Amino acid sequence: MEIKNLAVFCGSSTGTDSIYIENAEKLGEELAISNRTLIYGGAQVGCMGALADTSLYYGGSVVGVIPKKLKDVEIAHGQLTELHVVETMHERKSKMAELADGFVALPGGAGTLEEWFEVFTWSQLGYHAKPCGLLNVNGFFNPLITMLDHTIEQGFMNKNYREMILIASDPKELLHKMDSYSPSYISKWT
Repeated sequence: MEIKNLAVFCGSSTGTDSIYIENAEKLGEELAISNRTLIYGGAQVGCMGALADTSLYYGGSVVGVIPKKLKDVEIAHGQLTELHVVETMHERKSKMAELADGFVALPGGAGTLEEWFEVFTWSQLGYHAKPCGLLNVNGFFNPLITMLDHTIEQGFMNKNYREMILIASDPKELLHKMDSYSPSYISKWT
């Protein structure tokens, strides 16, 4: 099944290496040229802004979801196809999840990780059957992947859940994996 509406969680900062912005732009371009809608946090700064700007530049549809409190702080993007202004972070995540067919995290901070982990947890619990991917730019997520493997080794996560995480370092490859995703629900308590 082709993922038509992709929620992307990423940093409102640029990171220390230009490769992060470059890959946000690559993903934005790939979403636009493959006629997919980008759903993201609505900011015009950092990796978020680069992702949205590039998708828009290539004619893509871009939907932002931003809480009122962050609208001015994160400098809401003014040229989006659509911008939803919500009250809370919970509403932001809920709206993004409602609009999306799949979820990807690019490099980012605590907010990026928290947003991605929430939808990944929902997948584990069977609240949705949408693919969850990591764009592992510059090996950024390697320590996180090691930590997830450690949680399995220590008996806190089923190894089948780890296999649900789609990982690639190239945007086009990750989108292909997401399109090919076949959901399988495994009960946590059996």
